Amino acid sequence: MSSALTIAALAAGLAGFSPPAVNMPAVVVRVAGDCSAAAAQVVAQTGGELLSAQPTGDGQCVVTVLIPGNGGRPKKVTVKVPM
Repeated sequence: MSSALTIAALAAGLAGFSPPAVNMPAVVVRVAGDCSAAAAQVVAQTGGELLSAQPTGDGQCVVTVLIPGNGGRPKKVTVKVPM
């Protein structure tokens, strides 16, 4: 998932801008195309472990989770859910 902050940082790096080295806390920026709620919903419903969550162009998210098996390998499940 690309965010505006990631794109701005990449553009600044390509332009030769180098910000001073300062210890700053991490900043989380939520944008309109954020799949965190959809991912949390799928994890809660399946009891699985989140592998990835990617937005699609049609306002949905593709969420992939690993669901624990009964002593065997976990099952990989991918679902498409609305944002």
